[in-house]
Amino acid sequence: MQALDLLLERRSLANLVAPAPEGKVLENIIKAGLRAPDHGSLTPWRFVIAQGEGLKKLADILVDAAQANQSDEAVIEKLKKAPFRAPMVITVIAKVTSHEKVPALEQYLSAGCAAQAMQMAAVAQGFQGFWRSGEWMFHQEVHQAFGLAEQDQIVGFLYLGTPGCSPMKVPERKISDYVSFL
Repeated sequence: MQALDLLLERRSLANLVAPAPEGKVLENIIKAGLRAPDHGSLTPWRFVIAQGEGLKKLADILVDAAQANQSDEAVIEKLKKAPFRAPMVITVIAKVTSHEKVPALEQYLSAGCAAQAMQMAAVAQGFQGFWRSGEWMFHQEVHQAFGLAEQDQIVGFLYLGTPGCSPMKVPERKISDYVSFL
């Protein structure tokens, strides 16, 4: 797939099945994340890969957070299943370093760019994915389970796998609705 086509036709696909990326393909996905914009060369990202038994561990982390919140049973049941929507979930974390010229916000954005680059690298190699967020990525119990420091933040859960269906057509957007010139 050509780089420009990849960007212009980007579409998340939530129906993912095995196999997950592995070997050189997974290495390329991680390397793409490591090439995200990185002012000050702070490398403000960490990637935690869950697959196989790791998906159950991720589900347990989410369920523990929901139980700490005294969430209702429907929420807990949903979280037990959430990581299993794909054969691999990469938790993308912004690891923030105090720096006089690179504010925390810029480091969070860098980690977000890493997640986008990783998703695009997966698609470029024949896989698919979707990027999820939600209240649990901010929960203190989840942060503790991932060993996050105070300023660190999960920027998303990147679900990856083999497409289980064809993606819907990308909606056309009128450029002039979103762009202005000074």
